[in-house]
Amino acid sequence: MSSLAQRVVDKLQRADLAQRQGRLVAFNGLVIESIGPDAHLGELCELLPGDGREAVQAEVVGFRQDRVLLMPYGNVQGISADSRVRATGRSLSIPVGNGLLGRVVDAFSRPLDDRGELRLTQDYPLYREPINPLDRAEITDVLETGIRAVDGLLTLGVGQRMGVFAGSGVGKSTLLGMMARHVSADVTVLALIGERGREVGDFLRHSLGEDGLRRSVVVAATADQPALVRTHAVHAAHAIAEFFRDQGKSVLLIVDSMTRFAMAQREIGLAIGEPPTFRGYTPSVFAQLPRVLERCGRIAGQGAISAIYSVLVEGDDMNEPITDHMRAILDGHIVLTRELAARAHHPAIDVLHSTSRLMSQVAAAEDQSLAREVRRVLALYEGSRDLIELGAHQRGANPALDRAIDLKPALDAVLMQKPQESLRRAEALRQLRAAMESVR
Repeated sequence: MSSLAQRVVDKLQRADLAQRQGRLVAFNGLVIESIGPDAHLGELCELLPGDGREAVQAEVVGFRQDRVLLMPYGNVQGISADSRVRATGRSLSIPVGNGLLGRVVDAFSRPLDDRGELRLTQDYPLYREPINPLDRAEITDVLETGIRAVDGLLTLGVGQRMGVFAGSGVGKSTLLGMMARHVSADVTVLALIGERGREVGDFLRHSLGEDGLRRSVVVAATADQPALVRTHAVHAAHAIAEFFRDQGKSVLLIVDSMTRFAMAQREIGLAIGEPPTFRGYTPSVFAQLPRVLERCGRIAGQGAISAIYSVLVEGDDMNEPITDHMRAILDGHIVLTRELAARAHHPAIDVLHSTSRLMSQVAAAEDQSLAREVRRVLALYEGSRDLIELGAHQRGANPALDRAIDLKPALDAVLMQKPQESLRRAEALRQLRAAMESVR
């Protein structure tokens, strides 16, 4: 049999020669219930309005007795009781390719910018099999961010997963934009999840900028889109990052924010009948978080995905469930505080409550020693701040505290940084050493 004939036979054997259809019987605003079709969990289906309108894609998210539960990806206006549900036989995937560089796309790799259509010929699975732990390479190389407080005191490694924990309005988006512009990576994949539409445009124009966008792929799913689309966008961003990693490239993945991803997953879980736990979060939320985060890292013989996940801390409560769970999974966290932001200390990084768990692996011994000394000085000052501000401290009573008071302005000058400013890590370390040596 010729190769052409063999390909035809193979396609005929895989072809779905019968349509699997079902009938819509209920819709509660979020979840569509249907009798049939015979579909599996995660399969894509099409909702077929009875008036001949365009089909709407939906995903099978669960089962209840003899009914199939589906959540739509688009507007279901026009869906009626006589609508049909057709199984496609396809699981979720995302189109990928080098053509994504410099583009702004939605959760399905469809362009949101005005730069023309995308021609992407390769598909990547939305949900990938977990990485074998023994296939992960050791993280040994420094990831430079261009931010002095991070490079000097919270040194990151290529392939590390870091969290940025902040309440609203303390400069989280500005810090993420600085990282997107200045981090030394081949490709940046940026996922904006649950943002207001205005914020997406502002972030691209002011925080990321044209230079940052040139080597980036931006995936946006705004707050007005269905919860399933918002969760889809997070998985799509990871799949795009995996595509570039498999090419041997160093990828920076930034997700803003995982809290909104968790809220969308909570919305899905409650709609399909999951029991709520603390603050209404369902069990599937805490099951999904590690599955998402474990897709990053450095793979032996391939590239690496270095990930920055922002976490919107509700009510500035660092012990709320998503914040606490993310802190346990990640390889470190950067905490931004409202107190520092109120003092015009930007970026408002609270060094004493932030940590990089891999700094001991990637930073030289003398750099680690410098970071520990700076932390000791800052901790001593913060522990006595009330006495200092009340004027109750007398010089000479505690020479170490006297030195900390004298060093504090010099250290603040190094740790504060304008958004447009960027320095190499070696220069950041030099400035920190100079600040520490300014007072003997």
